[in-house]
Amino acid sequence: METLRITKADLNERNEYTRSRDLEFEGHIEVEASLGWVVVLGFIRAGGRLGIEAGSGIKAGSGIKAGWGIEAGLGIEAGSGIKAGWGIEAGWGIEAGLGIEAGWGIEAGLGIEAGWGIKAGWGIKAGFWIHCKLSISVKLRIFSGLCMWRLPRPEEQEIVCAELKSGTVAFGTLKLLEAPKKEGK
Repeated sequence: METLRITKADLNERNEYTRSRDLEFEGHIEVEASLGWVVVLGFIRAGGRLGIEAGSGIKAGSGIKAGWGIEAGLGIEAGSGIKAGWGIEAGWGIEAGLGIEAGWGIEAGLGIEAGWGIKAGWGIKAGFWIHCKLSISVKLRIFSGLCMWRLPRPEEQEIVCAELKSGTVAFGTLKLLEAPKKEGK
């Protein structure tokens, strides 16, 4: 499968991709290292692999989806959802307007926050809190409040959701919310 490699020559002075509004390629898409933020004004679609790995943060106005993994040195933030076939890892926090889903595990140095649900194939590990409005579902264990540089306060160890569908709280305190009411009921 062919690979499209984005270099500095493909960007303008604002680091916007200039070859087209949308970035659509039937093969793999790679971005040259050390370019900083690369902006695509439309959508991105790859027929092959689109790996997302950032030294600092990843931010999207809508959603972030990767077939394999999503990794950022700092934070990951998406206006809607975050989905990865394997794992999601961030040095700081992970935040999504809707849900977070990973085939393997979810790990954040600080907190994990999702507007709706959090689903991880194996486990969830957070330096501080884990918050969502609906449900949390994992196959194995959930760890919240694993901050290594100081003792976390009780509220920083909370796992907050309306329902723990599956998984075991191995470290942290589970706090169940009242489930959000559906419109018209």
